[in-house]
Amino acid sequence: MTKNKYLSLFLILLITFIASTIGSFTTASFKEPWYSEIILPSFNPPSWVFAPVWTTLYIMMAVAIWKIWINSFDLKILKIYFVHLFFNGTWSIVFFGFHQIGLALINLIIILIFIILLMKNYFNRDKISFYLMIPYLLWSSYALILNSSIFILN
Repeated sequence: MTKNKYLSLFLILLITFIASTIGSFTTASFKEPWYSEIILPSFNPPSWVFAPVWTTLYIMMAVAIWKIWINSFDLKILKIYFVHLFFNGTWSIVFFGFHQIGLALINLIIILIFIILLMKNYFNRDKISFYLMIPYLLWSSYALILNSSIFILN
């Protein structure tokens, strides 16, 4: 049983980081020169901040869903997590790949709805999973403010 438990963690982490890799590849491929040419708000963080923050957040969100999964084997919540991950991965494609700031903003609102839905579901099942999602909710809320500001400025 323990072996399967950690195999499921590995698979969830793998799928989570595949989504992350797609977004990272798109960002690296299409960010410049476009991103340097748009108007950014004064509170825009330096580029080096994103990799460590997102790596940490992806690990935390994967562990959160894994803890729910190993305790309930609830396919519905796992599907919600993976659909959420799809929107998370496509944000970079929409923003950096297609340069669609407004559409990326809508995508981010959808991501936030999914985060809240997941957290609401986690709250009564596993408090640690709920707490693991708080930094992700806060960072994504900051991203919403940042994305909104970039939309307004451009």
